[in-house]
Amino acid sequence: MSSLENLIIVRGGGDLATGTIYKLHQCGLPVLVLETANPSAIRRNVAFSEAVYLSSQTVEGMTCSLASSIPEAKNLLKAGNLAMLIDPVGESIFNFHPLAVVDAILAKENLGTHRDMAPITVALGPGFTAGEDVDAVVETKRGHDLGKVLYSGAAAPNTGIPGIIGGYGKERVIHSPAAGILRNAAKITDTVEKGQIIAYVETKNGKIPVYATLTGLLRGLIRDGYPVSEGFKIADIDPRLDEYNNCFTISDKARCIAGGVLEAVLHLRAAL
Repeated sequence: MSSLENLIIVRGGGDLATGTIYKLHQCGLPVLVLETANPSAIRRNVAFSEAVYLSSQTVEGMTCSLASSIPEAKNLLKAGNLAMLIDPVGESIFNFHPLAVVDAILAKENLGTHRDMAPITVALGPGFTAGEDVDAVVETKRGHDLGKVLYSGAAAPNTGIPGIIGGYGKERVIHSPAAGILRNAAKITDTVEKGQIIAYVETKNGKIPVYATLTGLLRGLIRDGYPVSEGFKIADIDPRLDEYNNCFTISDKARCIAGGVLEAVLHLRAAL
């Protein structure tokens, strides 16, 4: 049985958040994940948020299970398991009295996380000021400072430009051409050619095709049937065709950020 004395609550279960959740749990810390009722992860194979749709999600051998109530979540945690609750605003946080709350929503803005939520509060990326909104902020921008822990000030502002992989940046990411319902014509792990139709957006005026922007490995695609707005990020193509296993493993970026979160939690815990 596991003690909840050092419980970490992570807000968000997307692919970057999953790196943090995985590392904290691997280090023996109990972790509860709070998600929305309709998460929109693109790299779904490596996002614990898929547990909302599938009841459980396994990433690199670690399983996170969706709980239907706070008592069920506590039982899962006490048994040493990862647990998830649908709680987008964090109402359940005060029922658990966690050691730390980590905002890993990556909304580029603060959606309600504050220092009164727990003795330790950490946030990922822009939208937060360390020492004011939260105790620490972890840099999420690719580059020399990726994963750096800030105990004052803010992370680099969002540029809206994806990091370079295989010589490609903005071309890797595909956005919805219109508002509607996404209908997938390809699946994650498919090798796609530039110009190939990978999905359609169903609108009241008909289907609008979504084309692959480059040749590569489709490593991320929002689930079929998801309602999207115009410009919504819906897919991610890796130009490195030999990186098939990346579709099933936590990214280097997520692991680096996770190291920063672990550092922040342990450093701040020592000061309590």
